Amino acid sequence: MADSKLDLLQGTLDLMVLQTLETMGPLHGYGIARRIEQLSQDQVLLNQGTIYASLVRLQQRGWISAAWGVSDNNRKAKYYSITKAGKRQGKQERSHWLRLAAVMGRVLAGGEGGLR
Repeated sequence: MADSKLDLLQGTLDLMVLQTLETMGPLHGYGIARRIEQLSQDQVLLNQGTIYASLVRLQQRGWISAAWGVSDNNRKAKYYSITKAGKRQGKQERSHWLRLAAVMGRVLAGGEGGLR
């Protein structure tokens, strides 16, 4: 029986946030979380504490910046944007994860034939 939701490996959420900001432009935390959930087809569900811990971490590393703005429903909200350093970091991490996923795919596919 498979788990209904995926547990994220350490670092994957930060990369998802960087990628989301790279492709979507400035967003508030709730918008980032909903976009990740949408793209994951609800396999990744993010609570407020989880997404904001990632945003604080990324901001402390200088990979994103924040500015206050007004949301679609006319409320004050903090909007996050990716920085140049964040774009560089995202590119490096994307490359790493794509290589890792390819290796895992090869290893897992090699195990489908059973023992010989």
